[in-house]
Parts: sequence; C-alpha cells; structure tokens
Amino acid sequence: MDLSVVIPVFNEEESVRELSDWIEKVCSASGLSFEILFIDDGSTDSSWKTIEELASQKKFIKGIRFRRNYGKAAALHTGFTESSGDVVITMDSDLQDSPDEIPELYRMIKQDGYHLVSGWKKKRYDPFIKRSTSRLYNLTARIASGIKLHDFNCGLKAYRSDVVKGIEVFGEMHRYIPMLAKEAGFMKISEKIVEHRPRKYGVTKYGVDRFVKGYLDLLTIGFITRFGKSPMHLFGLVGTLMFLAGFIMAAYLGINKLVFVNNGLRAPLITDSPYFYIALTVMIIGSLMFLTGFLGELINRTSSERNSYLIKDKVNL
Repeated sequence: MDLSVVIPVFNEEESVRELSDWIEKVCSASGLSFEILFIDDGSTDSSWKTIEELASQKKFIKGIRFRRNYGKAAALHTGFTESSGDVVITMDSDLQDSPDEIPELYRMIKQDGYHLVSGWKKKRYDPFIKRSTSRLYNLTARIASGIKLHDFNCGLKAYRSDVVKGIEVFGEMHRYIPMLAKEAGFMKISEKIVEHRPRKYGVTKYGVDRFVKGYLDLLTIGFITRFGKSPMHLFGLVGTLMFLAGFIMAAYLGINKLVFVNNGLRAPLITDSPYFYIALTVMIIGSLMFLTGFLGELINRTSSERNSYLIKDKVNL
C-alpha cells in the first residue's frame, strides 16, 4: 500500500465525513493506494458513529476508539502501529489541514528521499495569543534540537514507514516527533509550506495549559535524548561537582579554624558561620544527585529496551 493517513479525532463530528471524502478524492486522482485511520480519542459527540458509518461504506476507512481521552500522542502512536502504508501522513481532523497537500508530501518522501517532512503553516488563522506562543515555542525548540523547522507542532506531517515504526510517541511528545526521529537516526528532515485553513466547525482545543506543557515536555525530551541511556552522565557529574564544592567550603572553614588555634587565637565556632550550613546543604544535595544517577543506571540496566537499537541494513546474515 502506498499511503496511510492517520487522523486523531476528538469531538469533530461535523468534519469527519467531509475530510474523508476530500482525502479520497485527492488520493484517487493521484493514483495512490491508501487507507484512512481515524483514531477517536474518547469523543463525547457522535464522531465515532460517523466513523463507523464511513467504515461500513468504504473498506479503506478504518477506525479505532479509545475508552477515554488519552491525548493526541496516544492517538498517533496507535495509528502508527496499525498503519501499513509505505508513507504515513498525519493531519488534524478539523479541516484546517488541506488534503490537497498529500501528493506533494508523498512525493517528497518517495522521490526526494526524506525521512520526515513537516508542514509549515506560514500563514495562520489562529488567535493572536496562539500564534505568539507558537513562535516562541518553535524558536526554543529549534535552538534546543538543532533542527531547522519553523513549525514543530504542525499536525500535517509525512513520514517514511520505518520512521513511525521506529519511534515511540507518548505523553505529550507528539510536539517533538522530529526530535525523536533525529535521535533514532532519521536525519533527513525537511519542511513544506502548507495551507492553513480557517476553522469551519467546532471550537479550538487550544488552551494556555498546552503552552506550559509544551515547555515542560521540551525539557523532558531534551533529557531523554541526551541522557536516557546514561543518566549517571548527568546526575553523577552534577552531584560530584556539588559535593566537591561543598567539601571545599567545609575544608576552608576547618583550615581557617586550625590557623586560629595554631596562632593561639580564639577561634570562632564553625557552626556560627552560615557557610557551614551552605556547605553541608550542597554536599547533601550532591550526594542525592549522585544516588539518583546511580539508581537511574540500575533501572536502565534492568530495562527490556536497554539494547534496543534501530538497524538500518544487514548483509550476509
């Protein structure tokens, strides 16, 4: 099969049928064999009923329904697992992503050889606050990841099949799939300017909490990609440096008192100095950081995925 289109759905009953008809029209005109996977993320409206009706009418439409709302990352991960196309394209279900972009995205994966192509909504119809926070978030993500994309969180993306099968999307990590792909060794990442359409039905699911979660997830993915396999390299180093800093401070106080005693002078009590408590606190925190890294290594050693590496090619095996 040429193409799998994975679409998370959450309370978009008005747009599901129109979107599926549009995708069918575009893919059929391009001569692509395709499937559409609707992942109902715990919708409370009639979205699932519509998906069931479509699936009964057209065999290329498949549906999966969650018992409750788990989030976009869970929906994408499930869609990736069930997809069977050589190229996987994701898009939002609110009709703000245009299916007319599908043929060119498919071509960029199959002919240009990219592993991942991310959409860039250069002209957006979102509220001002969403556009502003998105620019700040994307700037931070570019700096942190080194990936030169303008729109990390664009729902319209195309992937080679082995990319989506080789990464695990969880929590709120759908925003950072390009970073996960790069960490897994898929380095050919590009972007394409895509059309962003005004919302036709329903209301936006965007809230301020998504902005906060985005930055927290950026810290998480940054840690996982750099130190997920070796947490001691971070916690052990920081812990050791903090312990040494505290020890030096404590040693200075001790040596200072010995100098006083050696010269027959009345030495001040070490515990009267605030530096003593600062040194003690820094040493304790350093020890805890080191133990955290040690425990992280023990947990990592017993993990079933400690030696999970993606193999690109084999020969004579």
